[in-house]
Amino acid sequence: MSRPKNDTFLRALLRQPVDYTPVWLMRQAGRYLPEYCETRKRAGSFLNLCKNPQLACEVTLQPLARFELDAAILFSDILTVPDAMGLGLYFADGEGPKFERPLREEWVIRDLTAPDPNVHLRYVMDAVVEIRRALNNSIPLIGFSGSPWTLACYMVEGGSSSDYRTVKTMLYNRPDLMHHILDVTTTAVTDYLNAQIESGAQAVMIFDSWGGALSHAAYREFSLAYMQRIVAGLKREQDGERVPCIVFTKGGGQWLEAIADIGCDAIGLDWTTDLGEARRRVGDRVALQGNFDPVALFADPEKVAAEACRVVDSYGSGTGHVFNLGHGINQFTPPENVRALVDAVHKHSRRGYSTP
Repeated sequence: MSRPKNDTFLRALLRQPVDYTPVWLMRQAGRYLPEYCETRKRAGSFLNLCKNPQLACEVTLQPLARFELDAAILFSDILTVPDAMGLGLYFADGEGPKFERPLREEWVIRDLTAPDPNVHLRYVMDAVVEIRRALNNSIPLIGFSGSPWTLACYMVEGGSSSDYRTVKTMLYNRPDLMHHILDVTTTAVTDYLNAQIESGAQAVMIFDSWGGALSHAAYREFSLAYMQRIVAGLKREQDGERVPCIVFTKGGGQWLEAIADIGCDAIGLDWTTDLGEARRRVGDRVALQGNFDPVALFADPEKVAAEACRVVDSYGSGTGHVFNLGHGINQFTPPENVRALVDAVHKHSRRGYSTP
């Protein structure tokens, strides 16, 4: 399979020459789009939407019909992996994700096993195949997973948490149990991402959403070390093409050099880190992705465009930058402001490149 017609996103991740800064948005298929809300209503629930390959394909494509985005991202959820491990994922109204059987007892933790992604997560692979077919090689498709630490937070807490008290208490009291959870989950994530690559994902991203909740020492031991194992175990080529890997730790600005050392192709940045400073720190080891503040999308369209241009300028000229938000798009974001953002990035960044 040849590269997509628009391969700017892949080229930027690999620090190859580009004509402009490519842009995609975390959670670009989501509740801020009225058409997504309609499809979700037809599905009956968020989980039904995730587990129906045809509907997952439909919502993946929706933002591409509105905006000139340079990549599609598989519509799914990071918690499909612990769900496949038998923890019983469900979504309570107004409360977000919950697990019926969180990991609390030692014997349950010792019995934890990694699922076969081609069996227990077959619906995700079917969605990847369906989306690739629908994209018809126009732009690349991104696959993804949560990081082992981030998944463990949900698996131990039983849902979202404001202070991670249960999981961090286990980390300090019983590091052996925490390492066991992370070890099994690392195998699961590696297998899951490789299955996505084999099914057609052309880049993959690891979302370490809660890595920034860890202390300096704990981050390296309980998050980064396991992401390094995943990166080392990933298929980096499929059908003769390189498959880039992005690692994103929200709140991870202090660890950029350490993240760059684990072998990923790109680092995702939240909005608290200066892009130019990050570029100076990592040099030419990795590309950078980010890092527009998602809440800035509530400003007037001309202010959104101006802030987008500022972010582009903060990186500087030359390749190696993928424009994105510093976290997922807010559900109340006006779609017209997203168009202003995407158009501004494309128009403004062309000034910083000359055709190779």
